[in-house]
Amino acid sequence: MTSKLPDTRSMVRELIARPSVSCTDPHFDRSNLEVIHLLAGWLETLGFKVEIEAVRERKANLIATLGDAGNPDGLVLSGHTDTVPYDLDQWTVDPFKLTERDERWYGLGSADMKSFFALAIAAARHYSAKDLQQPLVILATADEESSMCGVKALVREHKRLGRYAVIGEPTSLRPIRVHKGVMMESIRVRGQAGHSSDPSLGASAVEGMHAVLTELLAFRAELQARYRNPLFEVDYPTLNLGSIHGGDNPNRICAHCETQIDIRPLPGMDLDELHRTLVSRLQSVLAGEPRLSLEVQPLFDGLPPFETSADAEIVKISERLTGKPATAAAFGTEAPFLSRLGLETLVMGPGSIDQAHQPDEYLALDQIRPTIDLIGKLIDRFCVTPHINHHS
Repeated sequence: MTSKLPDTRSMVRELIARPSVSCTDPHFDRSNLEVIHLLAGWLETLGFKVEIEAVRERKANLIATLGDAGNPDGLVLSGHTDTVPYDLDQWTVDPFKLTERDERWYGLGSADMKSFFALAIAAARHYSAKDLQQPLVILATADEESSMCGVKALVREHKRLGRYAVIGEPTSLRPIRVHKGVMMESIRVRGQAGHSSDPSLGASAVEGMHAVLTELLAFRAELQARYRNPLFEVDYPTLNLGSIHGGDNPNRICAHCETQIDIRPLPGMDLDELHRTLVSRLQSVLAGEPRLSLEVQPLFDGLPPFETSADAEIVKISERLTGKPATAAAFGTEAPFLSRLGLETLVMGPGSIDQAHQPDEYLALDQIRPTIDLIGKLIDRFCVTPHINHHS
């Protein structure tokens, strides 16, 4: 049955050869369907039942199940099919051609995270449906690097995928059970223009923004005093003043000023509550000037923070199998959305995040065999003999 399946290196080569950039700029955005159909063919060869679900035009998710698809207690191996855009002039190799040198596989998506699919399939090829007491699911999503529309579609559908999930983002095979969230906000102050020789003729949006910025810094200090998590290298929530623009001429009272901020909340902090608090506090500082108005708008839907309990089964088993304590990541993933679907979720995969989103992205070859072996042990533990007390 497995004779039609390419070897692991060939699978990685074929995945990298199919561009699947996702980007908020339509000029760079590409379909992921070639990757989805490639994975579907390989998984069907292994006996998986494959579902391809359209998410939006030219974008789809894949849900492939080996074993009883009606059983909700299996293991999900999850990843995203897209990559970030690339700067071709900064690459020393073709980003869409697997290049092996220096004991590394180079190519766009080699670490983040197309190789994970090949390694998961390489582990899964040793099993058939009759071997499994609980199903094995391989999930491939669309547009994680931009809109996260793929995993959000699963949440909207209340998709029941399994009981445990491992997202194969590059963590150098270290278990990650927690990461910060992301929210970005546009804050606009509108005033009234007038001749600069007479301040009473207008209301300065720049001066209003000065009050807003002062309040933002006070809010940041309060958040950092209130919330701490020692798992993170930066163990407090951050608030970054990323940009500011306003006015048009020195001799005009400024009628418009905008700043854009980035907040990275810790687990336990709710994005909607943070937004409401932010708006309330900023409105209060401008309440005394009726000619100034405030508008606060999220720049995107936001990524919730993620945390799986240290006592969760997926965490304890992964720590035992890797010999590494579960820790925190500075980057965001689809994990909070899989958690919303009731999956006990962990982030753990081959390669380093330091190589992700970089020219000459690579996966070190010494990660290949340990990843396949680790995935095999996870399948054994959660799908083959899920009710046996294993000791590794």
